[in-house]
Amino acid sequence: MNAMTTLCAPTAPFGRLAAAMITPFTANGALDTDGAQRLATRLVDDGGCDALVLSGTTGESPTTSDTEKETLLRAVAEAVGNRARIIAGVGTSDTRHTVALARSAERAGAHGLLVVTPYYSRPTQEAVSHHLRTVADATGLPVMLYDIPGRTGTALTARTLLRLAAHPRIAAVKDCAYDPLKSAKVLAATDLAYYAGCDEQILPLRALGGSGCVSTAANAAPRAVRALLDAYDAGDTAGAARRQLALIPLIEAVTGGENPGTVTVKALLNHLGLPAGPVRGPLLAADAELTSRLADALQTTLDRTADAATAVPAAVPG
Repeated sequence: MNAMTTLCAPTAPFGRLAAAMITPFTANGALDTDGAQRLATRLVDDGGCDALVLSGTTGESPTTSDTEKETLLRAVAEAVGNRARIIAGVGTSDTRHTVALARSAERAGAHGLLVVTPYYSRPTQEAVSHHLRTVADATGLPVMLYDIPGRTGTALTARTLLRLAAHPRIAAVKDCAYDPLKSAKVLAATDLAYYAGCDEQILPLRALGGSGCVSTAANAAPRAVRALLDAYDAGDTAGAARRQLALIPLIEAVTGGENPGTVTVKALLNHLGLPAGPVRGPLLAADAELTSRLADALQTTLDRTADAATAVPAAVPG
């Protein structure tokens, strides 16, 4: 890393690469703690992930019980130890329930909390702020706000984010808002660490001063995502662009269709013989045709990533 990159490197309280980890289940649909430990170890030790987000959207948090969430967290914490930071998804539409989950996650060994804006009830910005501050006050853990209005129906406004940034434990944002102007305004005015929550936005947000990503694609290709961040941070912006473009076939296959990332990632991991298992209803498993397309997309991305690594940089004119 050159001196300029070092001077300009944004803060990264949760590292640079966090995987939005799926929750493995056994064939009969029970929580697979052994599988979760194997997958977590692979993502951290082989994949180069700095952090794991558990019980997020990709982790099927709407259909796992509070007990399962705590059991999963304890199992993964035991498996990865201090080699990665564990961020527990605790967001719900109920402030009291979210606080209870946050405190449970702290007791179970989480290093941070992912808190989504309350969904379905569509609270006002003042109510959203009160909810998020209440959760942040409930534990000593740093909080990553989850801004994903496409799922929740409620976006965090720039004004709300600027106000929440003053809280001593609100440290980061998982950005799935598709609003680069809002992101830039908050980045320019606060110390909040921004993490791209949509894989196609990793490099654009990093170039604006983002800290890294919470990646769904990293479940299957963590090294390819890591290589993108490494190239950019080494000052190889052209190489980083090639790596971002190399990821597009996988990103489009995993998150660009009508099936959510949980369905596509689990299909891909099952195809690869990695711990995943079935999805829980109301989700339905991917069929053979979709699984085949996912496998082809992964191979295309891996091939293109390898090509990007060996490409000779173009000469600078003049």
